[in-house]
Amino acid sequence: MEHKEVEILLIEDNRDEAELTIRALKKHKLANKLLHIDDGVEALEFIFGEGKYADKQEGFKPKLILLDLKLPKVDGLDILRRIKSDERTKKFPVVVLTSSKEESDIVESYRLGANSYIVKPVNFESFTNAVADLGMYWLVLNQNFD
Repeated sequence: MEHKEVEILLIEDNRDEAELTIRALKKHKLANKLLHIDDGVEALEFIFGEGKYADKQEGFKPKLILLDLKLPKVDGLDILRRIKSDERTKKFPVVVLTSSKEESDIVESYRLGANSYIVKPVNFESFTNAVADLGMYWLVLNQNFD
């Protein structure tokens, strides 16, 4: 998939949770242009066109970034900090989708500019519904600007 075609960037290291998220989005036909990345360093390289993505043309403007906080190499808060502090990427909608209910994580995520903070439901059906609702809102209902 071409860099600029990605509408949803899923940054999640847990394979099972990533698969559930992707399945829920596919069920509602919202995953056609989804890219899943499972570590923080690669996510930053993709977003900013660095490392193995350095030769990709500009133009990555996702409709949604789904970001887990607990990631290998670079954690989600560091990714969020970098996205929201860069002029090229600060308008990207970032939804923190995590299992952390820690008040400090919630407060820090919003302080850094997260658009939403969602704690992953433990129940499979609740999780699937939450992801589907999230996808519908950000990809269909929400009006974005360039």
